[in-house]
Amino acid sequence: MNLPNLKNPHIFQKVGRVDRKSLSNCDQLLLILTTKPAASDLKQLPSSDKIQRLLRKSPSRSAPSFKTRLSNTRQTLIVSKSIAKDATAFEQLTLGRKLVAEACRETTGSVGICVIGFSAEQSKSIYNCVIAAALAAAFQLPSFKSKKQKGSIKSLRLLGAIEKIDTSRVEAEAKGNNLARWLTTMPPNKMDAITYSDLVQTLAKANGWSFKRYGTKELTKLGAGAFLAVAQGNENDSASILRLCYRPSVKTEKIDLSLVGKGIIFDTGGTNLKPFQSMLDMHGDMQGSAVAVGTLLTISELQLPIAVDCWLAITENRTGPVAYKSQDVVTAANGKTIQTVHTDAEGRMVLADTLVLASRDKPAIIFDYATLTGSCVTAITTYYSGVFTNRPELHPRLKHAGRISGERVWPFPIDKEFMADLKSETADFLQCSPKAPGDHILAANFLAEFVDSNTPWIHMDLSAGDNDGGLGHVNSKFTGFGVRYTMSAILDENLFKANL
Repeated sequence: MNLPNLKNPHIFQKVGRVDRKSLSNCDQLLLILTTKPAASDLKQLPSSDKIQRLLRKSPSRSAPSFKTRLSNTRQTLIVSKSIAKDATAFEQLTLGRKLVAEACRETTGSVGICVIGFSAEQSKSIYNCVIAAALAAAFQLPSFKSKKQKGSIKSLRLLGAIEKIDTSRVEAEAKGNNLARWLTTMPPNKMDAITYSDLVQTLAKANGWSFKRYGTKELTKLGAGAFLAVAQGNENDSASILRLCYRPSVKTEKIDLSLVGKGIIFDTGGTNLKPFQSMLDMHGDMQGSAVAVGTLLTISELQLPIAVDCWLAITENRTGPVAYKSQDVVTAANGKTIQTVHTDAEGRMVLADTLVLASRDKPAIIFDYATLTGSCVTAITTYYSGVFTNRPELHPRLKHAGRISGERVWPFPIDKEFMADLKSETADFLQCSPKAPGDHILAANFLAEFVDSNTPWIHMDLSAGDNDGGLGHVNSKFTGFGVRYTMSAILDENLFKANL
């Protein structure tokens, strides 16, 4: 399988006053204004009198919007929307998605972005949020239609900025997010566990990462009984745990960050078979691993001076005569025993052993990502994702990273008393509770048993991993949620530091 084309459209910038020549290079112009734009600000634009008339006629005075065309050779379409000066990152990203969607109703080519009436810092944020939306829309997700898809955005032109904008981070995050969405969208017969492993190896080679595949024989020697319980239902030896390593320097010894992802290629529910509606989109149950490798790609693109490991737990959860079942007792790689209750709680099983392996090298911090529980969706919907940590003092910083990235999260507790609900008479603990109260909380507390308590750990339950109609800047059902969030956590909140 070939790697996806992750090349972003070229971004041109022209600072200062917007002139007619600059606009003549744009097929569409995305014009972002304040809710009450001043006439002096609008005079920075050609045809400012026409724009002011359209604003006066706008049906919404609080957030005016309009569409019009310029009388140039390209008949440039202007799509304009207003946003408050104190708009959140999520609101700015959502505005970008809606503007880009409106522009893409017709054939796109070169799309201009112009932000008028904001401070330099506000403008920078809005430009980057709209760029993020345009790069998400420009990316071609997997398609197996007999007719080729129409061309998309070929270039972006930033017009009217006070000074040149550094777009390196938003471009790298777009590549990581686009890779995560591409992997998650792939049909399960086009990307099975073996193909996925091979593709990741190709990706590693292309980016200079080291690659190690732990197959079932090696995992048996490592005592990874929780992972192998799920994998034993496969008809072939396709399951594996992959380790990727990004090292900015050959002298690096200490691992700053370890990324761990759940990679269930397809989840039938196993012996406790899922009903039709619940199984329909289960090719997306590997998106935790897709977010992990997408985050690694972003870090690598930015050439950040941090040492990163990435662990991917890749298998299917199948039915069959040898598939694991309720009441099986298995032993994880750290020697703890688990009494299985429900075979559709397989995510916590594969992550348990993967977290043990990731912990052994004592990284400064571990992030894990998983579409783990339906109860997290019930708790906070698909607009937020749940986060958990064995360092509760990090809760405010975790929430803040969500606010400034536009990928919003809500913290839930890790506390020993929850393990009372997982008490077992025959093993160290149950896999899950038969009563399933707050399963997202119990699942995270279960996972905490497999992380070295000296290692700071963040667990993300990806309830916002898929949202009909897209979310924030992303226009697809599978959102790639987590890449922007993690970059904000490590760059803006410095959560990879060893002194947590």
